[in-house]
Amino acid sequence: MFYAIISQDVEDSLEKRLSVRAEHIARLKALEDEGRLLIAGPHPNVDGQDPGPAGFSGSLIVAEFNSLEEAQSWADADPYIAAGVYEKVVVKPFKRVFPSV
Repeated sequence: MFYAIISQDVEDSLEKRLSVRAEHIARLKALEDEGRLLIAGPHPNVDGQDPGPAGFSGSLIVAEFNSLEEAQSWADADPYIAAGVYEKVVVKPFKRVFPSV
């Protein structure tokens, strides 16, 4: 089943994000390589692809896990958590409807 991992950043998180971004991306790449990643990306603080110094307000990851507990455990181990990037993380089941499979 798919699970949505919806994260909210602390204020001025850009420096913290950049400090562990490679580790964060490596975990997402592993999910992608396993065919379990549906979508992932950050929410820019401004209306544009590259927010520059404005940074990001959070992230969305939708990936396949065996259970809610497994998804929560994976989310809890994110390097962004350890670095203090995220203020809040919500993990919940996600039912894919579109695009059709």
